[in-house]
Amino acid sequence: MFNVGDKIVYPMHGVGEIEGIEKKVILGKRNEYYLITIINNGMKVMIPVNNAKEIGIRSIIAKKDIKKVMTILSTEADSIEEDWKIRYQNNIDKVKSGSIFEVAEVARDLYRRGSEKELSIMERKLYENAYQLITYEVAMSKNIDIEDAGNLVSEALSSGIDSKE
Repeated sequence: MFNVGDKIVYPMHGVGEIEGIEKKVILGKRNEYYLITIINNGMKVMIPVNNAKEIGIRSIIAKKDIKKVMTILSTEADSIEEDWKIRYQNNIDKVKSGSIFEVAEVARDLYRRGSEKELSIMERKLYENAYQLITYEVAMSKNIDIEDAGNLVSEALSSGIDSKE
């Protein structure tokens, strides 16, 4: 159960803040809903409280876990699937999981692939989404501004390339 003011992660959408918890009747059913504002784009969403866990809503990561995210971003990419449809679906599944560690793997793998070959438009958008998800969560966890968090993420990604050369 989350409280008003809590920062949460909504898979595929990013970091949000619980703005309120209200009882509403929708489609004839009375439920309690989290009213969430997604921080990076201002989108407002209502999530049934009893479905939040199922949807993958979770607290932002602890500050101590950021080091693991940065390590993932800076390590060698896993063996990357050559069939782009399978690769894309695998990456979508990882982003949908809501795990920042899996999102970091997607950002790392697509960043590495993009440094060797041009990414398709869909993969480019997926990379940008993963990058943004990580950046906002790191910013909220470390209580730093988005630009500084973006610099940390970019440095970690590029350090993996630099160490290969």
